[in-house]
Amino acid sequence: MTQHKKTIQAFSALGTLFRNYTSKENRSGKWMEKLDNALVNASNQNKWFTMENLEFCVKNWGDTLTVANLNTWLHAYPEAAKHEQRLGLVLAGNIPLVGLHDVLCGLARGYSIEIKYSSNDNVLLPLVVAFLTEKQPEWKNSITFTDGKLEKFDRVIATGSNNTARYFNYYFKDVPHLVRKTRNGVAVLDGNETQEDLAALCIDIMQYFGLGCRSVSHLMVPDGYDFNDLFLALYAHRDLIHHNAYANNYDYNKAVYLMQEKDLLDNGFMMLKQDAGLNSPIACVHYSHYANLEAVKKKLKMEQDNIQCVVSNCLENSVLFGQTQQPKLNDYADHVDTMQFLLKK
Repeated sequence: MTQHKKTIQAFSALGTLFRNYTSKENRSGKWMEKLDNALVNASNQNKWFTMENLEFCVKNWGDTLTVANLNTWLHAYPEAAKHEQRLGLVLAGNIPLVGLHDVLCGLARGYSIEIKYSSNDNVLLPLVVAFLTEKQPEWKNSITFTDGKLEKFDRVIATGSNNTARYFNYYFKDVPHLVRKTRNGVAVLDGNETQEDLAALCIDIMQYFGLGCRSVSHLMVPDGYDFNDLFLALYAHRDLIHHNAYANNYDYNKAVYLMQEKDLLDNGFMMLKQDAGLNSPIACVHYSHYANLEAVKKKLKMEQDNIQCVVSNCLENSVLFGQTQQPKLNDYADHVDTMQFLLKK
């Protein structure tokens, strides 16, 4: 069986498991029970991994990992053969299973993988790997985990903040490496959005508490923009203020801004702050005004190394509202094709 066929077989089975879980069909058997327990344990272990967010993650991966999607994605790359090279993965833990795509790419390219997972997300991925290796037993000796430093690797993919990226680039300088830094989602509005558009945008803002690299953390709006309709759409997410960690961040950031005498738009659980920065803290979204779309395009080009995705109805090649947290298999982090990186000699 070719490497592509093995990958499709194992990961499509994982997709079926996830779809059955979220659809509440065929929810019997050992793996369904294991998945259920792992989600509960992950939620207990990480305060940001609510059951709602975990189930959202599982549903997205279930919808993505189909035979058709996997086949279309892999068809764009030459067939891989099993080889002796080892891929080291340093994974983030900001949202559930954020490192699964790198594992998928590594296995599809025939690598053995050593994974350093984040302490914030160390429950679900081991379960997923156990499931995959049951479907493809020859992978059992190809995937290992470590909570310390990576030991044996021929190339590395490391994900972290802008600060850790400098360390990664130095530490892995002697091997081929792909280092990912902080990125954010940006929304460009023109005032013609429907209430349905704004409701979908609020999902892009609020899902995962805004912790994902695809979460919208900056709004670009035309001069004179009226935020009332957006605040109305945000109201559907008002219950987030009952989440202790979120509420603590809201209270702290609001207190800091008030002491600094910053002008805020505030609805009691989310703040909008005029700020050119793309990266905003929890419970706050930055916004900036623009005079015309040409100025927007220029700004986006200047900031392209800091932007993961742009959601808009008024710009070409933008992500649809409500779709930022549902990337396709070829929507690569930092816009760097992971499969091509792994193909290089």
